[in-house]
Amino acid sequence: MAGALALRAEELVARLEQRGLLIATAESCTAGRLAALLADAPGASAVLDGGFITYTKQAKQVLLGVPEESLSTPGGAVTPDVARAMAAGALSRSNATLAVALTGVLGPACDEDDNPVGRLDIACAWEGGTRHRRHELGEAEHDRLTEKALDAALTLLDETLDTMAASRGR
Repeated sequence: MAGALALRAEELVARLEQRGLLIATAESCTAGRLAALLADAPGASAVLDGGFITYTKQAKQVLLGVPEESLSTPGGAVTPDVARAMAAGALSRSNATLAVALTGVLGPACDEDDNPVGRLDIACAWEGGTRHRRHELGEAEHDRLTEKALDAALTLLDETLDTMAASRGR
C-alpha cells in the first residue's frame, strides 16, 4: 500500500500545483506522516506550506487554538469538532489555502478518553468551508492503521479539491 499512497500523494500534489494552492497539515495520530508523504512527492516545494504535529491536547490548544471546551467534551481530542478546529487552526496559522487535520487512535490501545483503536476524524478547511469524515478503521497493527488513515486523508483531500473547483465554477 505504501507505493499506492506515494502515487496518490504525487497526484494530489500535481492537482494542488495546477490550481496554485498551498496546503498545511495538522496531525495528531499520524504524527507528521501525511506531511512527509506529501513532501516526498515531486513538486511538493510548490504546494506544501508546512505542518503541525499536535499529539497532545495541550499542543492542539497552543499550536492550533483548539478550544479547551472542545477537548473536554465526551470523545476528548477525537471528535468532529476537534478535527475541524485543528484544520481551521492550521489554515489560520499558515499561508496555506487548504488545510487538513487528522486526529484519532491508531493503537495499540484506546486513548485516555476511551476512544477505541481505529477511530479517526479527518477535516479539511479552506476559505469557503470545511469537510469532515469520521472513520472506524477497526483494530489492526499500528502501521496498517496509519496507512488506512493516510489513505482516508488523501481521499478527503481529493473530494475537497473537487468541491473547491465546483464552487469556483471550474
